[in-house]
Amino acid sequence: MSSAMETPPVHRKAGQRDSRIVRLSDYRRKRAGRVFFDRSELSQLLALYSTHVSEGDWRDYAIDHSSGIAVFSVFRHTHDKALFSIAKIPQPRGIEFAVFDSNRRIARSSSLRDAIDCLRRPRLRVISD
Repeated sequence: MSSAMETPPVHRKAGQRDSRIVRLSDYRRKRAGRVFFDRSELSQLLALYSTHVSEGDWRDYAIDHSSGIAVFSVFRHTHDKALFSIAKIPQPRGIEFAVFDSNRRIARSSSLRDAIDCLRRPRLRVISD
């Protein structure tokens, strides 16, 4: 073996799982630059989501983490495009949160609570007789 990270070929029976030792420091280096929502941010997002689900407005959500941005998107139907997306974007001066309606930014703030306030406000609804 030429490197400590290489593993020799393993001969195993069908149905057996592959197990190997991974250095966490190497794994973390690969994920450097990725942005994630922390526990308190996820709690706020899921509280907002559950409120809208109970009102019948939203039915599904997705969380995407890629290099330089984390996005929480909500959907009316599973196969539709996102109704709203809440993005966490690192900036040189700190973290910025932005709310998008399709491709249009409708709010932004350095605080998640302030950014998602636009989604908490009561909306006008059509009520039929």
